[in-house]
Amino acid sequence: MGDLGLRIEVAGQAKGTVVIDLFEDIAPGHAERLIELARAGAYDGVVFHRVIDGFMAQTGDVQFGATDSGPFDLARAGMGGSDLADLKAEFSDVAFKRGLVGMARSQNPDSANSQFFIMFEDGPFLNGQYTAIGRVIHGMEVVDAIKRGDRQSNGSVRGTPDRMVRVTALD
Repeated sequence: MGDLGLRIEVAGQAKGTVVIDLFEDIAPGHAERLIELARAGAYDGVVFHRVIDGFMAQTGDVQFGATDSGPFDLARAGMGGSDLADLKAEFSDVAFKRGLVGMARSQNPDSANSQFFIMFEDGPFLNGQYTAIGRVIHGMEVVDAIKRGDRQSNGSVRGTPDRMVRVTALD
């Protein structure tokens, strides 16, 4: 394991702890952002708002996806970020395989902010297109149990989505 990581306590349909080893040598700006947001408690209570079976589970919208504080609005979850500036892409040759963690972004490659996703299966079509930020080193069975969204609506989770109860920085 590298020097930086995250411990994520998940609740909902999935229950348990996920540990992510962050790639601070490959994507230092993104790794530091996730650590900064975790230390501030920004990820606590944030839902997995977009979950596509056979692809990935996305979370990290600290603006609209937090159930514990702020204006939680499932209809807007996934549209927000943090108060911090967007990050410049840190693309690498790391393959998007099962368990890999990538940074979500809009069409603009330099628009990643706080949202990230965890791969359920290999996704080679993402290679070189998104910043690879880390990998799950413990708790992939918890990731596999995350409540799936509706494929017809791009993975939007209906009802009560699973959430990150507490995210702790490991450094």
